[in-house]
Amino acid sequence: MSKVTMNGVTLVTTKNELKSFIQFPYDHYKKDNYWVPPLYIMQNDLVDVKKNPFYKRAKAAFFIAETNGRMSGRIAAVHNQAYIDHSGENTGFFGFFECVENQNVANLLIKVALDWLRDAGVSKVIGPASPSMMDEIGVLVEGFESYPSVMMPYSKPYYDTLLKKAGLEKVMDMYAYRVDKDMVPYDRVEKAEKIVRQRTPGIHIRRMNLKKIREESELIRQIFNAAWEKNWGFTPISKDEMEHLAQGLKFIIDTDFAHVAEIDGEPVGFSIALPDINQVLARMNGKLFPTGIFKLLWYKRKINRVRTALMGVLPEHQHKGIDMLMHREAIINGPKRDINESELSWLLETNTEMIRVAERLGAVREKVYRMYGTSLTR
Repeated sequence: MSKVTMNGVTLVTTKNELKSFIQFPYDHYKKDNYWVPPLYIMQNDLVDVKKNPFYKRAKAAFFIAETNGRMSGRIAAVHNQAYIDHSGENTGFFGFFECVENQNVANLLIKVALDWLRDAGVSKVIGPASPSMMDEIGVLVEGFESYPSVMMPYSKPYYDTLLKKAGLEKVMDMYAYRVDKDMVPYDRVEKAEKIVRQRTPGIHIRRMNLKKIREESELIRQIFNAAWEKNWGFTPISKDEMEHLAQGLKFIIDTDFAHVAEIDGEPVGFSIALPDINQVLARMNGKLFPTGIFKLLWYKRKINRVRTALMGVLPEHQHKGIDMLMHREAIINGPKRDINESELSWLLETNTEMIRVAERLGAVREKVYRMYGTSLTR
């Protein structure tokens, strides 16, 4: 296929161009102390339109920008039909945004993504979602002085300005809350636990069974889809997508921090806090081989932080404190495993109930991530 170039921005059509698309952040952030190189194999999976089940219900176009013969940015435009069908909103997404500090380059990248989405028939755009709301989303706008947790993005401080000057507006902020073991008000947590158990007889918190990962992932999918149905930006996750996600996370899930809530034996909620594998990935430069796999196996034992990445409670059982009980299990198990710190992320700025839960656990807001959007005109 011939090269498609628009004012220095190229539509990715070849393997080499896709390789450049994936490689750009590794070069772009190589001097940033707090950027964590993700595993290259995982980044390739995110843009593999043939194998990643997300693309069974979505289409995407990937673009790279060049300035004076050197790559200067990238972006993707994503038409997620599953989101449109569920939300009733004719909305598309942009994602994978990375750019040098050059407003002209940023303007071109945003323009080609919006043009592609306009041609796809959408009337509104939000992002970044890379490629979906189940993956890395948002631009970091506060909290540049520490490493991001697993599956959370890191950004250049100037991205917020680039995107706003390119014509996008803030749509939603998401928060990351940090809680150190010494900050937890254990007496208050134990008191709250007793109250919840008195009000909800038959409540039981069990560990996930990784020997039945397929059955557990389907159970979690059903709870997740029901619990998050009315949340901003939500798209129901398919069975194929959940199995794909579970297989990707299986090697880092720790059952001390992955729980299912049951009432009289019936599952009503779940919580998964992931050991922060970013503490290991920071040493690997995105490569498993030849030595990365040994670093992974060795340093994985030394991880001292977790991130509560997935949680859901069935709507009819929300507002009962079940989420707090699941958090408590991770908090109690943490010191036994030399876990000193936990992150709760991401929380929508509008999710005041979960923010209150985080603050009651002694958590403080450490990072802010931002989503942007605009309306499209013909």
